[in-house]
Amino acid sequence: MYLYHTLSNGIRIVFRQNNSNVVYAGVYINVGSRNEQNPSEEGIAHFIEHSIFKGTEHRRSYHIRNRIDGVGGELDAFTTKEETCVYASALTQHLERCLELFSDILFHSTFPQHEIEKEKDVVIEEINLYKDSPAELIYDDFEEMIFGSHPLAHNILGSKKNVKHFTSEQLSLFLHQNYTPDKMVITVVGNVEFNKLVHLCEKHFALASEVSKPKADARSPKPSYQHFNTTLNKHTHQVHLLAGCPAPTIYDEKKNAFTLLNNILGGPAMNSRLNVSVRENQGFCYTIESQYVPFSDAGLFYIYAGVDSDAAERSTQLILQELRRLRENKLSPQQLHAAQTQLIGQMAIANDSGLNEMQSIGKAYLNFDHVDTLEEMNRDILAITPEELQAVAQEILAEDNFSFLYYR
Repeated sequence: MYLYHTLSNGIRIVFRQNNSNVVYAGVYINVGSRNEQNPSEEGIAHFIEHSIFKGTEHRRSYHIRNRIDGVGGELDAFTTKEETCVYASALTQHLERCLELFSDILFHSTFPQHEIEKEKDVVIEEINLYKDSPAELIYDDFEEMIFGSHPLAHNILGSKKNVKHFTSEQLSLFLHQNYTPDKMVITVVGNVEFNKLVHLCEKHFALASEVSKPKADARSPKPSYQHFNTTLNKHTHQVHLLAGCPAPTIYDEKKNAFTLLNNILGGPAMNSRLNVSVRENQGFCYTIESQYVPFSDAGLFYIYAGVDSDAAERSTQLILQELRRLRENKLSPQQLHAAQTQLIGQMAIANDSGLNEMQSIGKAYLNFDHVDTLEEMNRDILAITPEELQAVAQEILAEDNFSFLYYR
């Protein structure tokens, strides 16, 4: 059972109690790289995620680093296209330490320029690392091509040029304009009393910022999709192949059926259709997988494989063949039940991690103001019919919908 509360300043809380002696806590913020409104800001959301650990009105970077790590906990953060998350894992008795630090870095960061200058080098090296990882870089190039000039196309890390020119003033302005209480969710999984959690959040968050009225969404209009078939010369040992198409948004009623389709086609299990067809039967690759990434007003479906150059064309044909099978052949009741059972099991295992659950419920509450239980999610998966699954496959996985990018 999930418990909810809204603080006096508008920050929402979602909580689930368990019996662990470790507590998992985080703050989800409905701000990501697509909130960057002009070219000079590209990469600033990610850079802020790094820089909030570099100094506040009350702490230097050394004290921030040691506040959680010093008691054996772990502190981290990440940025996506649409969200930022700061989170920590620690022994239950250190929950207040985590919450107080979250409040301090989110509402009192000072972005000292001497620390910012050092962090620029760190982020530039992160960009360099990405450029040396074609299996990751190809997703960014694909998104730039399919979304064109839309902010969803921008690389979350930004460019080296932008990173070099960020200033403390820029960071402070972006943070104060975007990291407002109405966009925040505190998410906690642990063995604590809910009333105590609410008290601690009121103590450290309600007084940390003024009440904020919900603001109009500053995000850009809904994106359009470009179509392409492109090869880039990257001098890689393998051919890296990425095929992708538009997919349902996070709010689309077809999302559950498409999630099941993605798992059947190229999910993490060894029995996924793509893994069996391309890797197990032919030995063409080590890695082949599919991913479904829904956004608030868009969505992308990807199929990635790294193959030998001589096998690239044949691998592409096998991928198209598996897509065609899903469109043309309705699953039998037995096949559908097996696929549903597999996805339900995978979800249960993922949710068995307190860290995964904390992040999952935070994202869900941020977007839906409600969190479905595992039982409710299982019910929705079991309600999918063979006819519904085939109809979604025919609509979304049509061959003409796909674009292709190859690294050679």
